[in-house]
Amino acid sequence: MLSLKNIVKHYYVANQKVEALKGVDLDFRKNEFVSILGPSGCGKTTLLNIIGGLDRYTSGDLIINGVSTKEYKDIDWDIYRNNSIGFVFQNYNLISHQTVIANVELALTLSGISKTERKKRAEEVLTKVGLADQMHKKPNQISGGQMQRVAIARALINNPEILLADEPTGALDTETSLQIMELLGQIAKDRLVIMVTHNPDIAAKYSTRIIKLLDGRVIDDTDKYEPEKEKSAVTRKKRRKNSMSFLTALSLSFTNLLTKKTRTLLTAFAGSIGIIGIALILSLSGGMQSYIAGIERNTMSTYPLDIAKETFDMSAMVGAVMNGSNKKSEKRESGKIYMNTVLDSVADAYASQVKYNDLASFKLYLDSDAGKEIRDLTSAIQYGYGLNVQIYSTDTSNGIMRVNPSNVLSGSGLPQTGNGAVSVGIGMSDGSSDRVWGEIRTSREIFDKQYDIIAGEYPKAYNEVLLFVNKDNEILDYSMYSLGLIDPKPLIEKMKNASSGKDIADAAGAIPESFEYSDLTGRTFKFILNTDIYAKNGSKWEDKHSDEDYMRVLLKNSPEIKIAGIARPAEDTPLASFSATVGYTHELVEYVISGINKSEIVKEQLTNPAIDVFTGKQFASNETSATEFSFESLSDTQKAQLAGMSEQERTAFIEAQMPSSATYDDNLDKLRVIDLNSPSSVSIFPSGFEQKEKIIKLLAEYNEKRLSEGNENQVINYTDFVDTMMKSVSGVINIITYVLVAFVAISLVVSSIMIGIITYISVLERTKEIGILRSIGASKKDISRVFNAETVIVGLVAGTLGILITLLLNIPINAIIKALTGIGGIAALPVIGAFSLIVISVLLTVVAGLIPSRVAAKKDPVVALRTE
Repeated sequence: MLSLKNIVKHYYVANQKVEALKGVDLDFRKNEFVSILGPSGCGKTTLLNIIGGLDRYTSGDLIINGVSTKEYKDIDWDIYRNNSIGFVFQNYNLISHQTVIANVELALTLSGISKTERKKRAEEVLTKVGLADQMHKKPNQISGGQMQRVAIARALINNPEILLADEPTGALDTETSLQIMELLGQIAKDRLVIMVTHNPDIAAKYSTRIIKLLDGRVIDDTDKYEPEKEKSAVTRKKRRKNSMSFLTALSLSFTNLLTKKTRTLLTAFAGSIGIIGIALILSLSGGMQSYIAGIERNTMSTYPLDIAKETFDMSAMVGAVMNGSNKKSEKRESGKIYMNTVLDSVADAYASQVKYNDLASFKLYLDSDAGKEIRDLTSAIQYGYGLNVQIYSTDTSNGIMRVNPSNVLSGSGLPQTGNGAVSVGIGMSDGSSDRVWGEIRTSREIFDKQYDIIAGEYPKAYNEVLLFVNKDNEILDYSMYSLGLIDPKPLIEKMKNASSGKDIADAAGAIPESFEYSDLTGRTFKFILNTDIYAKNGSKWEDKHSDEDYMRVLLKNSPEIKIAGIARPAEDTPLASFSATVGYTHELVEYVISGINKSEIVKEQLTNPAIDVFTGKQFASNETSATEFSFESLSDTQKAQLAGMSEQERTAFIEAQMPSSATYDDNLDKLRVIDLNSPSSVSIFPSGFEQKEKIIKLLAEYNEKRLSEGNENQVINYTDFVDTMMKSVSGVINIITYVLVAFVAISLVVSSIMIGIITYISVLERTKEIGILRSIGASKKDISRVFNAETVIVGLVAGTLGILITLLLNIPINAIIKALTGIGGIAALPVIGAFSLIVISVLLTVVAGLIPSRVAAKKDPVVALRTE
């Protein structure tokens, strides 16, 4: 079954050639107990290593079961050792950090045997060698004889054809040696046992055949075997491939690392420093991005996709100013002044960039079946009409007080806006402006996310409104003056005194510090239609808003508007959507528009589009200007009347004949006649970010379709303020993150180099284990896999440790940020980021361990086994 044909082995020591074997020819039977005797250095162990496939012969041939090994590759030798050879060494060569049963099972793991089967077979063979009660002990917890029995059990676990024993009793006492020899004698009954020994007495007592070596040659063979020549002696057979599973490699490395807990933890901690740095950066960056996304989400209703009837590119305007004021230098003549045409450039830019959106067509599309896809992606679609609801104080005893648009502080010396309201230029701490009344342009769903109703309830009717306070339950004093909750006269007097140099204390008035909720909820106001201030006088309509008696009667009969509740921004809302103090619903806007359109003055104007209802005159035609008077257009009778008039009468007559200075459109705008089907703006509130992206695509499709139909005038231009602002902020954060990560990544490189060095040290420490694994059939790839598994474990521990430390550090970091800024939860490590960093940690350590693992794989198993 085993033949050595003219085996020659030589090697070099310090450039000196050493001939270990010089043409050895031997044949062995399938089962016999062969002892090889000879002095030290005669080549006994070399011969045993060549037979076991641990060492390679220089020339000759080793024939196994009629198969030549001349063309054997490394994998063939590995399979041969694992399936056909069992080694028993003088110094046992057990893996110290593995249990007895784990040492015995090790060879089976390379054969692909299941865990249950491995355990069963290991228990059986350990019982056979008398170690049933020692299975779960470590090698250093049993005697030398027991350790040699473990080595024999490991050699027998795969039921090898050949058992090789190198001085198996050399380190044992006499009694134990005899026990081991008895055991080997029993084993030799059903297989080939080849033993190297210095003890001729033991060889003579237990062996069936003794071979003597001297200077690398066989000088005696007591029972020489000469088998018949087989024709197939040079054929090559396929063998089953063995491979160590990665789980087995992990188990071996994990057990080894447990024997060096302190070093492993310190190595993992050093490797985790870079992970901690990057994880902290990602925590702050990710937290800021989440915070910004939260702001964007919560301000979706404040900054929707806005589509105005008239829009233009502001950047083009700015560019026009910059270009107009920074012209290339030209040669100028002395003594002349040249024009810098900035305004002209701005006008040109405006004319070229201004765009008009056909919102009537767009609204028709949104309300149709074709627009259902967009409607389904929104929480609300709001139509703006540019209407300012006319609201007055209910109490008229001290005069008529209009609260919206507010003129309560007129005469105070403060600057006025175009609608009569005072522009105080003061904002609330929550970002709200000095605007008092405004439409709540958001859906109820978004409102409920952003606000808490702290008193009363949300408006249920068109004539109910909400009073808004900031997070500290504060309202700007200007709003309180405008609403008539504080008497503005002392403040007006104070401002007048200040402007004239008088002592302002002379006009000081008492201002209440606070109000009860009940003082505000239920408070009522009066609202009128924009057309209600006009009364008909003969054939003309007169403006009566300055007539207090008329206004008192009007307000007395006008509908009330009531504060139904008080709203406050929710705790987790970074930026509320409403910036005014009092909010009314869209139902009120529709009610007012409908009322205006049904009023008598509007009906009369619509019925008589050629007559100005305010003057009774005709509107100027396209041919005749409103400032022109044509004598030839008069009849003969009118000409006769004019000739007999005085100068004053003639002037009045001519003025009466002149057309109105207004236009039909001017009057409709003055009366605030609005077509609900033709809004001045459209605000689309996406229900989420993904929905917003889909809406943008649908708007692009809408525009493409209009262009394909030749309706360029119906193309829609919109503004996404949130996207523009947040992308710029997010971009800055990303740049800072990338720069910081690049710096911190240097520590990852350093730690990777350190882990590579530690892995190399581990290779040196486990050199003997490498030899043991190779002796039981582990391939070079298996050895690499063992140390790669070790780096995987170290990388996994380092990454996990880094993430855990980061999560702990985020607690005080968040506390500090909260104390400094009032914003909580900024430092939050993204889950994907955490897992990615752990994976990166593992990959870096594996890369760092590639060179050490290759060094381990290339180690000579014979040399490795001799390492102490």
